[in-house]
Amino acid sequence: MSIDPRLFDVILSPVITEKATALSEHNKVVFKVAKTATKPQIKMAVETLFDVKVESVNTLLRKGKVKRFRGTLGQQSDVKKAVVTLAEGHSIDVSTGL
Repeated sequence: MSIDPRLFDVILSPVITEKATALSEHNKVVFKVAKTATKPQIKMAVETLFDVKVESVNTLLRKGKVKRFRGTLGQQSDVKKAVVTLAEGHSIDVSTGL
């Protein structure tokens, strides 16, 4: 069985922050996803790539902020994140790669 390469375009990277690490204790994993990705696409991609059962997917779109860098104004990119709740007994170790 070959994995559809388009699934790798849906999930861009895991989010590794203090908040995301605290969520992992509640069986939740946070991913940075494509802006065009839908919840069913994210669910299918996570289940296929990591071989786990997903209960729910919550998404959020963080608008890019204006930041000052060396006295010059810059605009951060918009980022879409997905908080994936895994079924009981399933887990993903985001510190290792795919």
